Order: sequence, then C-alpha cells, then structure tokens
Amino acid sequence: MRTDTGQIVNLADYRPTDFVLERVDLTFELDPTNTKVDARLIFHRREGVDLKAPLVLDGDELKLSGLLFDQREVPASQYDATPELLTIRDLPAEAPFEITVTTYINPEANTQLMGLYRTNGIYCTQCEAEGFRRITYFPDRPDVLAPYTITIIGDKAANPVMLSNGNFLGGAGYDEGRAFAAWFDPHPKPSYLFALVAGDLGVIEDKFVTMSEREVTLKIYVEHGKEDRASYAMDALKRSMKWDEERFGREYDLDIFQIVAVSDFNMGAMENKGLNVFNDKYVLADPATATDQDYANIEAIIAHEYFHNWTGNRITCRDWFQLCLKEGLTVYRDHEFSADMRSRPVKRIAEVRHLKSEQFPEDAGPLAHPVRPTVYREINNFYTTTVYEKGSEVTRMIATLLGADGFKAGMDLYFERHDGDAATVENFVKCFEDANGRDLSQFSRWYHQAGTPLVSVSTAYEADKFTLTLEQTVPATPGQTTKEPMHIPLSFALILDNGSIAEPASVSGGEVTGDVLHLTERSQTFVFTGISSRPVLSLNRSFSAPINLSFDQTTEDLVHIARHDSDLFSRWQALTDLALPNLIKATSDARDGKPVTCDQAFIAALLEATADTKLEPAFRAQALALPSESDIARELGCNNNPDAIHDGRQAVLALIAEAGRDTFLSLTEEMRIEGAFTPDAASAGKRALRNSALGYLALAENTPARAAEAFAKADNMTDLAQALTLLAHRFPDSTEAKDALDTFAKRFADNPLVIDKWFLIQATIPGEDALARVKALMENERFNASNPNRVRSLVGAFAFSNATGFNRADGEGYGFLATQILAIDPKNPQLAARILTSMRSWRSLESARADHARDALMEIERAPQLSTDVRDIVERMLKA
Repeated sequence: MRTDTGQIVNLADYRPTDFVLERVDLTFELDPTNTKVDARLIFHRREGVDLKAPLVLDGDELKLSGLLFDQREVPASQYDATPELLTIRDLPAEAPFEITVTTYINPEANTQLMGLYRTNGIYCTQCEAEGFRRITYFPDRPDVLAPYTITIIGDKAANPVMLSNGNFLGGAGYDEGRAFAAWFDPHPKPSYLFALVAGDLGVIEDKFVTMSEREVTLKIYVEHGKEDRASYAMDALKRSMKWDEERFGREYDLDIFQIVAVSDFNMGAMENKGLNVFNDKYVLADPATATDQDYANIEAIIAHEYFHNWTGNRITCRDWFQLCLKEGLTVYRDHEFSADMRSRPVKRIAEVRHLKSEQFPEDAGPLAHPVRPTVYREINNFYTTTVYEKGSEVTRMIATLLGADGFKAGMDLYFERHDGDAATVENFVKCFEDANGRDLSQFSRWYHQAGTPLVSVSTAYEADKFTLTLEQTVPATPGQTTKEPMHIPLSFALILDNGSIAEPASVSGGEVTGDVLHLTERSQTFVFTGISSRPVLSLNRSFSAPINLSFDQTTEDLVHIARHDSDLFSRWQALTDLALPNLIKATSDARDGKPVTCDQAFIAALLEATADTKLEPAFRAQALALPSESDIARELGCNNNPDAIHDGRQAVLALIAEAGRDTFLSLTEEMRIEGAFTPDAASAGKRALRNSALGYLALAENTPARAAEAFAKADNMTDLAQALTLLAHRFPDSTEAKDALDTFAKRFADNPLVIDKWFLIQATIPGEDALARVKALMENERFNASNPNRVRSLVGAFAFSNATGFNRADGEGYGFLATQILAIDPKNPQLAARILTSMRSWRSLESARADHARDALMEIERAPQLSTDVRDIVERMLKA
C-alpha cells in the first residue's frame, strides 16, 4: 500500500509488508548541500509471503549512491532504482538479511521542509507523514516499526549540538574538525517518528521524577539569546508529565526528553519519540512578546506533543487512515489537560467556537470526509480539523456514554493490549466494548460517516408530563449520499421557574443514563412524568455531541437558561442563540440599506451576564465576543454577502456598546490588574474582559483616543496587541493607528514572532483597501516569503480571516490568492495546500462572488506543474 505522487490510496487495499524490519542503523555525515546517509536495515521475509516477492522501498526525489546486501555490493541486475522506488529481487526465503542503502541529499535546497532540511544554520527533520523517504529508501509507512541506532557526524564548530531520538550513547571527536554523537531508541517506532537536529543552539535544562521515582532529564533547545523565553514551556512540560501520570497512569519511558524550537516549520509541532520539534511560536514566551493566547497555546501544544508519547508513539497507527486514532485521541487528552489547568467551561466554549468555525464548514463543504476516511490522494491534506477536532469530540462522546470509570477501564485496556502495536480504530473501540460489556457498533458510525448531524427538537407540556421529540438527519457529503442513524448522546436538563432542575418520576421512549439522552433512531419521543410545572429544556449541555440543533426556543426560555443553567457552557450557548437571530436580521437590513435594530431582551441578557460578578471574567469575555462573521455565514448557509454580514454585525455591536456604555466603563477599571504580569488563567480572564470592554467603549465613543491611551500604557503584549488591533481595525486611517503600527514595528524589529503579529493585524483590517495593503506589505523588507509563519501571518490571515477584504465583489481577492498559491506551491506544497483551503466555502457565497471564486480555482487547476497536495485540494473543491 504505497502512495506514489497522485496515486489514489484505499483503506480496503491495505495489506502488511512482505518483509519485517527488525532493526535500523542510520549514519549521517552532515554537509549543508551534500549530506551522506547510510541506512543499514535488517529484514526477514514475513511468513506465508510469496518467496519471489521483491523488497520494495519508498523514495522521494532520491538518487541511489550505493547498495549492499550483507555488506556485499548488489549486482545491477538484482535491483531497480528510480527517485521514487528501490526494488530489490532474489532475497532470502527465511534467514534475516542486511541491506545497506547509501544516498546523498541536499538539506539546504529542501524548501519543502520535509525530510532533512537546513534553515538558519540548523539541520532539522520533519518526517510525518511521508518525509522519511526524502532521506533514504525505506518502507516508509506507519506499521513498520523497529528500534533505531543513530550516528551523526558533523562539523564540530557548526554543530556543537547533535540530537536524535532515544537515549544518548555518547559522542567525541571524529576526525579533524568533526565530531560524532550516537543515540539509541529501544522502543520500536515507525519512520515518521524519526528526528534529527544539529546546529549551534542554546539550551535550558530541568529534571522530572516519574511515578516510579526515575529521574528524567528535560532539555529545551532554542536559538542563542532566547533561553529565558523557554521557561514557561518547560513548566508546561513538567505539568503535562505529572498530569498524564495522575489522569491516565502513563509514565515517561526514556532517560531524557528533549524539545527543539525552530523558526521554519510547516506544522505547529511534531511528537518524534523523545525529541519533539516545535515551531518556535509554540515555545517562546515572555510578557513583553507573548499574549495570553500565546501562553495558552504553548501550554496546550507542549502537552499535546508530550501526550503523543503513548497515544501515537508507543501505540501508533496501522495506516494513515487511522490518523484520528492518534490525533483525535491526543487532542481530547490535551483539551482535558487545559481544562484542568484553566477553566473547564471557558475552555469548552473555546473548543466549540473553534470546532464550529473550522470543522463545521469543512463538514458542510467539498472537503468533507469521515473522521476515519477510506480513500485519499495526498495524506498531507488529511491533517484536518475533522481528524483532529471532530476526532476529539468522538472520543469525548465515548467518555460521555461510558462514564468516567468506564472510559478509564477502556483506556487502560487499550494501553495494555496494544502497547508496541500499530493499531486501528476498530482496535480502539473494541477495548471500550470489552472493558464495559457494551456494543458500540452503531456509535462507530461517527468514525465512518462524514457530515454534521442535524437534530430537530419539538416539545410539549401537559399536566405533569413533558414530551420531547427528537429527529436526526445526516446530510449527504462527497462520496456518501446515504447515511444511517447515529448514536447521539445529548446531555440535558429540565429547568423549572425557580432555576432548579426537575427530577422526573419516570422517563420513557429510549435509553437515558443520568442526564444523558441517547438518540439512536431517526426519530424518538421521550416522555417525562412527574414534572410539576412547564420546564425549560436545556439540550446538548457542554456540547455533549458535535451536532447542529434546530430548536425554536422562545426568547424568554433562552433568557431563563442564560440566567439559571448550572452548566456554564449552556448559559453561553443561550446567549449565542439569542444573538444569532439579531445578527442575521442585521445582515439582511444592512444588505437592504435599512436601519439595524436589535432585540432589547437580548441586549439586557447580555449586559446582565457581563455585569454578573459571580461569573468569572473569562466567561463574560466569551459572551461579549458574540458569534463571528463566519458563524453568521454558516447559519445563513448560502447566498452570503460578506460585506452585509460585516456591516450588520458591526451595527449590532454598536447598539450593545451604546446600551452598556456605563457597564463597559466600569469594567475597564474593575478589571485593571496591578503589579507584574502573570500568565495564570484568572489574570488572563481579567485582561480579556477589560479588553472586550475597551473595544465596546471605542465603538460607543467612536474615537481612537481611548485605544491610543491603552496602547501607550500597555505593559504586556496582550494589552498592547489588543489596543493595536482596535486602532488598526476600527480607525485604520487615523494618525493614532499609523503611529501605533510604526511604533510597534520599530520596538519589535528584532523579534520575528512579534512582527508576525504586526503583519497579521494589518492583513485582517476589514474593507476594500485590504488587498492593496496586503500587496504593499509583501514588498515590505520585513516580509520573508520562505518562512511559513510569515506567509501564514500575511497571506493566510488575509484569506482565512478577512472576510470583506478577501471576498471582494470584484473577485480580485481570489485572483490574488491564486497567484500566491501558484508561487508558493513549487517551494512548499503543504503550505500552499493549507492556505488554499481558505476557499472551501466558496459555493456559499452570492452568485457573482462564487463565479469569481470558481474562476480563481480553475486558474489554479489549469496550472501545468501543480503538486499533488494542491491539485488534490483544488479538484475536490471544484468537483463537489
């Protein structure tokens, strides 16, 4: 089961390799443009395999330099070598044998940042999903596991640090001017988890004592001079290790754990066994340069990659179709960690915001696919929010179905049964079935059916009986027109007039466990008896299932939930449900040139929650954020006019600002923090609420003065960046905004991560001038087209996060993106493909804009030299 360029790969075609890999010994002789790689591989033929079957090894742009069989040169007649394949024939039937492959590669020229590359003087690898085949010919698939011994030889002065997976065996001088370092990873792993880093780096070091009292050395490597900005990452790592022991019983298994931060990296981070490689934006932080969101991201991503040690490394994927088995499961684990470190309800709100803004549109568009897909053309394009975020939600639903004890029993069995395995989704689910005596076959449709289920709700109350009817539908998606009913766990509460939760005498109509209704049929009616008065139904509390609800609740009922529900997520959801009809009507009014109005009951409920000191500030800030422009577009579904959505939403915000002016003025004082900056959740919540209030005040006063004052007085990056964003987005032509942007750029000229923020803030300024601004910024001396972070902060932010600027009525925004995609693609296909997904919802636009978007996509499709990454995305978006 190989993945040649452009070849369709089907799950049904999976079969094990013909040969079993027993051991890997790699020797690298580092050179910026001509690195020599010797791969010594020991195999034996799998029992029952055709004795004439050849050994087939994957490559990618490789040239074979040497080939040995048991240290003897292989005759040319016995093998075929192309840049993509090495095929060796006439191999032993039973006994193990040794193949040694020699290749030379050019790390300096590797702009794809896949395989071994060199950037800013640092050698670095990225091998997931199929990067290892760019280093040497290899059975490059996740079900081929072996222990690795690594020897790195390099220039001593240029590479005082030489790292790889596992435990350090030793190092010394090698010959004149060179040195070597040797590493051994005893835990069998697939090639995608291989890592090598070499160069001149600074380091901070700490220790962690495990639950069995083993001492583990912890090291984080960064560029020299940035060591002090890695301390929060180290703290997050230690907390992650302790939490995984306490929550999941998982102990770290090597003598050393290392993290390396690099500036040129396609991903956020990579969980290579014992040697995690990170995009430096998710490691480096201090109050002057990192926002509260940066700190939260560092905490979560450090945890995520560490948690992969067990869910991904010790137990890996049998094939890439099982990607959710490591990513969705590990996202669930990092979400739980962050919830324990911070505020569980606020974290849940943030998770659902992200899910709805990113994954729901993916599920509703041409790129929709199941959590466990059955076919792909380019695996890099399946590192999606469906695999990660919806995959996490599926794991969360298992925990909801089985309860805390049942979920733990299933996880414990999974770790016990599959440690050292390359597993499947079926293996995972079977552990929960066996541990709990439960049939989860219907629930498993969540892995196999794409699309976001819609649950329609109707209720009735008579005497002491409350009747609830639920009906589910799953929309057709590309390749799946017919869907079977899902098992949907819906957490619920019946809230009485006094705010208490009703306890029915009986419930009929289906399975109910505790506060969870189990919807398993297309339509079910649940009848609750013994209800003394008409209750208000709170459904899908804490977002127990990733669904859309069609529930025509009255304003009065939603206000009642917002005031009384003990589930804070549901209180936030009620405020959101109150806001959306107002925002949708405002969009219509703005499009038609009518004055925008807003329901006073909604404004009153929002301001009541904002002023409620019993609610934590972070929650109140989330409520004030209101549904985004993309949320409104998703609710509208089709024929969207981004300008009308933006104008209508801004008008609603202005009405709230005017009505709550006194409340917001008070909050700017009440939420002021005295003393030194700390990144803890409580302080971050206060800053979030204060900055939200500041934004509303700026709308009410319609002057940049207050934001300019906040910018001048800010003593941390959170407040500084928020004030700058407010100035640039609300008052882009003001002297205050221009001066602030100039001051910010000069102050942080030597900090690339902060300059990324400067680019992003300007790229997302709404309005018709946005495209000209972005084009001018591309000519700025600070713009670096070879750095993925910089490209994402300008081109990516413009396409993903500037609805009015990108979706211009004349289509120029789409034409600009097409030009950029075609320029990026030859150098970095992964980056190009991911930015291109910003157009996944083009069919939901009004017809004129949709026509322009189609033209841009067709321009990309017609290009003669597209990567498989980009061609796969553009063809799927045009086909659906």
